[in-house]
Amino acid sequence: MANVPDELLYSKDHEWARVTGRRVRVGITAHAVDQLGDVTLVGYEKAAKVGASLAAGAVFGQVESVKTVSDLYAPVSGVVVALNDAAVDAPESLNAGPYDAWLIELELAEGASVEGLMNASAYSAYLGSL
Repeated sequence: MANVPDELLYSKDHEWARVTGRRVRVGITAHAVDQLGDVTLVGYEKAAKVGASLAAGAVFGQVESVKTVSDLYAPVSGVVVALNDAAVDAPESLNAGPYDAWLIELELAEGASVEGLMNASAYSAYLGSL
């Protein structure tokens, strides 16, 4: 079973979310990295720039691996406050530590919440159902 840290929340698209107040830092899960194989490229959509608003479920970028290209989805609605350019410069950091290599940071939009995300036990159960 993939590593699923208790302190994070998870989406069905295999993004993790670390919530600190109204800030949500987002990355991809160990399960996603396992399914992708070695990540070789990380890229952001033009619309995903600091100050831009993203709706939950919006594509904010892509990860490319030796096997495939996969879209990255915003797990919550919010305003982009940071993009991790280090992940673009060193995409292999996602392979080595997917829970340390964040991709985007959002400030929750007015009225937005993290209620649609799963806790670690729910995400583990979800992985078991796949």
